[in-house]
Amino acid sequence: MSHTETLFESRWLGLYRTGTWDFVRRPNSDACVGILAINPAQEIILVEQFRIPMQRHVIEVPAGLVGDDPVFKGESLAATASRELLEETGYRAGSIRPLIASPTSAGMSSEFTHLFHATDLSREHSGGGVGGEKIIVHHVPLSSLRKWFAEQDAAGKLIDFKIHSALWLAGITA
Repeated sequence: MSHTETLFESRWLGLYRTGTWDFVRRPNSDACVGILAINPAQEIILVEQFRIPMQRHVIEVPAGLVGDDPVFKGESLAATASRELLEETGYRAGSIRPLIASPTSAGMSSEFTHLFHATDLSREHSGGGVGGEKIIVHHVPLSSLRKWFAEQDAAGKLIDFKIHSALWLAGITA
């Protein structure tokens, strides 16, 4: 493997070069988790956030970085997924199982995304994230998910593809 040169690095993001290829990496984490959560009412639990790079609101599965906070260094992927689900949506998972691990954007980033399926959900609080996060929680009946996506798209929101991937991997048709 060729030598990797650091071109720029901040607390949250670094730009590197190996040979003639430039790519990004998070200095404090090389993985993130995404969680497919379906409550007992057969509603998918999705989150919405304004994403600065996109300059738009994005509809996503609950997600978070692995080990980005020193308090959570060494935390397992499943524990991170459970914690992020609770922080962002207010739901605690009775069971959480891995669906897939895949490069997030292999030509641009070294990050891996680990998708999980959370079941046996119980609601503990309203969610919304921690710190300065401004997360909107959506409960969408699986039976009307396609229509809801079309409405969100028409409103100018972006729909993250990981939602569709997680549903397919879990064998859920919507």
